[in-house]
Amino acid sequence: MSSSYSPLNTHQSWTRDGYLISTDPSLIPIPDLIKAFASQQVYWAQPLPEPATRDMLDHSLSFGLYTTAPESPETPSSLIGFARCITDQVTFLYLTDVYVLPEHQSHGLGKWLVGCVQQVVEQIPYLRRSMLIIGHSKEERKRFYAKLMHMTEVVEPAMVLNWKGPGNVF
Repeated sequence: MSSSYSPLNTHQSWTRDGYLISTDPSLIPIPDLIKAFASQQVYWAQPLPEPATRDMLDHSLSFGLYTTAPESPETPSSLIGFARCITDQVTFLYLTDVYVLPEHQSHGLGKWLVGCVQQVVEQIPYLRRSMLIIGHSKEERKRFYAKLMHMTEVVEPAMVLNWKGPGNVF
């Protein structure tokens, strides 16, 4: 169901130096995403069966990061990074599953990917809160997300509760 308040009802894309970021989930090659989830790069997740992965994408706001051919900068070639937002598209957004393949790191692509996520986050006029959970390299990651997404550690009188389901590895 679409929300009349949401700017997220249309797919967005960005291009830069032979790379494409798109929010169109139909562009994401499911086998490549499953392979990434099976890697050490995505230590917090387990790979899912293909139908479950498709359902996950269909119910999320996903950002695929792709290489492109010089003659066709709007056409994805290979999936090399990903970010996923779970959101009601009005008041809340949870960022998860952010990665860039190791061979494409140190080129500013992670910053660009997260910056594109933040551009979309800032388009949600009634957003109350965006959140994420970080694990490894906590201080470095905290600074990264503070700079790019204005994230701060929850220190106000609040308690974050969770239940770790059968798919949890973290």
